[in-house]
Amino acid sequence: MTKYKDPIFYKFFRPVVKVVFKILYRPTIIGKENIPKKGPVVVAGNHKHNFDCAMVLSSTRRCVHFLAKEELFMGKFGWFFKWLGLIPVKRKTHDGKALPTAVAYLENDKLIGIFPEGTFNRSNDVILPFKIGAVKMAHDAKCKIVPFVIKGKYKIFHKGPKIVFFEPFEVKTDDLDKENDIFMKYISDKLTDSEV
Repeated sequence: MTKYKDPIFYKFFRPVVKVVFKILYRPTIIGKENIPKKGPVVVAGNHKHNFDCAMVLSSTRRCVHFLAKEELFMGKFGWFFKWLGLIPVKRKTHDGKALPTAVAYLENDKLIGIFPEGTFNRSNDVILPFKIGAVKMAHDAKCKIVPFVIKGKYKIFHKGPKIVFFEPFEVKTDDLDKENDIFMKYISDKLTDSEV
C-alpha cells in the first residue's frame, strides 16, 4: 500500500491562514468536535465561495487533503497546491484516478475534504446536485462522512460566515446513488433549517 504523509508545508501554512482568516472574516465555527482527531474521515458540504476551503481548514488541526480542479496545478503556482497536499481532479472528463487516490489517502488514516457540488453554487437553488464522490470514497474506504454547511457572506471586518459540522454520516448500503441522494437531502435540509 502506498504511504501518504501530510506535507510539512501545510503545518506552517494552516496556522497563518487561520489567524489571518479569523481577523479578516470573523467566522463562526460550530461542531468541530465532530471531526475525529485521527483515523480516516471525509468532510463534505456545500460550496459557495473560494474561501470555503479556508473555513474548513481553520476548523481542524488535521491536514485536510482537498479534491481540487486539475487546472489549479497547471499554472505557475501549481507547486503551491501540491505542497498543500491537494488531490487533482479532471472535471471535464471521467477521472479514473482521483477517487482511488483519495481512497488510498483514507486507507492511510488521512482526512479528505470535498465539495460534492463540484463547483460554486451561483444559482438560486439551495444546493446543486451532488456528484457521487463523497459517498463512494466513504463506502470504498469503510469510513464515515462528517457533513458540514456553510452559511453567510464573506465580508472583511464584519461578522462573517458560519460553518457547522454535524455528527458523522454513515453510508449504509451499496446503492451509492440512493446514499448520495440521502446525503444531499441531509445537507439541503440543514441549509434551510433556520436553527442551524
